[in-house]
Amino acid sequence: MDSPHGAAVSAEGFGLKGPRGWVFRGVGLTAPPGSLVAIEGPSGSGRTCLLLALTGRMRPTEGHAEVAGARLPGRAAAVRAFSALGPVPGVSELDPAFTVAEHLRERALLRRRFDGSPRSLLRPGAARAASRAAIDTALDTVGLDLASLPKAERTSVRDLERLEALRLSLALALMGRPRLLAVDDTDLKLSGPERAEAWRLLRGLADGGTTVLAVCSEAPEGALTVRTEDRQERADATDAPATTDAPAATATTTTSSTTNGKETADAFTGTGRA
Repeated sequence: MDSPHGAAVSAEGFGLKGPRGWVFRGVGLTAPPGSLVAIEGPSGSGRTCLLLALTGRMRPTEGHAEVAGARLPGRAAAVRAFSALGPVPGVSELDPAFTVAEHLRERALLRRRFDGSPRSLLRPGAARAASRAAIDTALDTVGLDLASLPKAERTSVRDLERLEALRLSLALALMGRPRLLAVDDTDLKLSGPERAEAWRLLRGLADGGTTVLAVCSEAPEGALTVRTEDRQERADATDAPATTDAPAATATTTTSSTTNGKETADAFTGTGRA
């Protein structure tokens, strides 16, 4: 049963086939609300496409998933409404030319435009105060101190350290108070200490009630882990599905083709955004 905030996630026989073949196939997953789910595998093994399919951004070819009671693919729009993307290359990347303040202001304006009531648009003072509060709460949650940046909030994204950019992306996503948060390339280009800090941050979000899906090359201890495999690994594996070693939950996955950024785009083209 879902908590008031987090979203339970389950999948059975979940698969997506694009123009170049199967991107992922046979995924099974059961995760309660407030879980930290690590989608672990080598680059090109369908990790990102699985992340996008579970958040209603890509339409699966076979099987089904259910997020907070909304069944995919039929209710993909409902899942998109209460889920948010952190950094996903080619989908929700930060603009390196924007400053931190510009990103935060743009996201606040979008929330007011699409999430606010018509009455709030007639009360700009109150709307600005609410946006400022949402920004401050999100920044506090991810531990991003603007004063510590080289040029404070006027710092360009291109001048941020990798972990700072991750914190900013998460803050932008959290401004909408999502029940499900998806993060791609969690441990990419991070040192050992930075990687540990990133996982502490995501674990803290999950402990606070938000269900977190995080793509990575190596899952942290204690996370519910879904493993994807490239074509050669799949060929060498047995036909029996792999099972997670996480307690009180199950997760399996198999993939039968490799993917890269180009193939992610191809899959969008071939299957359509749900």
